[in-house]
Amino acid sequence: MRIKTLNAISRAGLSRLPNTCVAGNDVENPDAILVRSADLHALEIPASLLAVGRAGAGTNNIPVKTMSEKGIVVFNTPGANANAVKELVIAGMLIGVRNLVPALGFTAGLMGDDETLARQVEAGKKQFVGRELRGSTLGIVGLGAIGSILAESALALGMKVIGIDPEITVDAAWRLPSLIRKAATIEEMLRHSDFVSLHVPLLPSTRHLINAERVKLMKKGSVLLNFAREGIVDTQAVIDGLNAGRLQAYLCDFPTHSMRLHPRAAALPHLGASTEEAEENCAVMVVEQVAEYLQNGNISNSVNFPNISMPRGSNHRLAIAHANVPNMLGQISTALAGANLNINNMVNKSRGELAFTLVDVETEIPPAVIERLTAIEGVLRVRHLPG
Repeated sequence: MRIKTLNAISRAGLSRLPNTCVAGNDVENPDAILVRSADLHALEIPASLLAVGRAGAGTNNIPVKTMSEKGIVVFNTPGANANAVKELVIAGMLIGVRNLVPALGFTAGLMGDDETLARQVEAGKKQFVGRELRGSTLGIVGLGAIGSILAESALALGMKVIGIDPEITVDAAWRLPSLIRKAATIEEMLRHSDFVSLHVPLLPSTRHLINAERVKLMKKGSVLLNFAREGIVDTQAVIDGLNAGRLQAYLCDFPTHSMRLHPRAAALPHLGASTEEAEENCAVMVVEQVAEYLQNGNISNSVNFPNISMPRGSNHRLAIAHANVPNMLGQISTALAGANLNINNMVNKSRGELAFTLVDVETEIPPAVIERLTAIEGVLRVRHLPG
């Protein structure tokens, strides 16, 4: 295996690669690319490339559609950095509700000796009186890996939690604490929340999810937290909400010129997953997923192809990425039968317009069979994976 790293990847992750693997930022003709924040949209895609592993959840920096057309599997690491983001959201809630940013600015501007400072502190501290988290309501938009553990922590802090996620999976729903109240609409959630935290991907449907109309629906004095993606929030609408007193504070991970110096906004330099633990978790997870795919064709946590797994039944395996069209399995089986290859086991999974098939056969696979399979209309890539 040849692995190209476009960002610094934790040693804890790279150590999970097989000893025969070559990895580094100068690797040519790679089988896989590992990336964190580097933008791949302008990258010339090598013909050798089989997989892209994103050490993180978002894949906006990867041209997923182009990769799909070439049969390249794109992986991410949902949940690996969830605890890091959750802790930053909790810190954000405390910063917002306890007025810590303006309070720090106040103390930084004090002048005089200790006795003078003490008098100024006593005279000025009343303007920074805040509220406690206990008893307040946290609204969560997006109840995936991050949203669900944030809900658990908020409940442990004595908060009430109301959530909404139209795209929630069955597995994610099972993980949710039973005390979470489910909102029918985002508008309902906004009206009842003292804090609103966003945890959805940036899609056309979620761009400016929080806009001027929805800011006006929020409880007076509420705190908005965006540690997901910048475009989910209409920044000017939030600034207007802060200026009008509708919002008490806005905490985010995405500084912009228009809100960078606002006294009741705090913008962090994209620190959501910036902990040693999160970087290690993401690296380990993505490396193991990519290595398993390259060696055995098994897929987990792909953003474009279906999850698929099959125990090895022989030393001769085919991994086939293809369009999700009728009679594909029939054509694959016919090609193998025409070469007198007996199928030991076969698994096929689909996801939207794409599908993936794993086939174990009992004997050696001739190159002519690979060529025949590759020539089938709709087949994107065929790999022979010896055991």
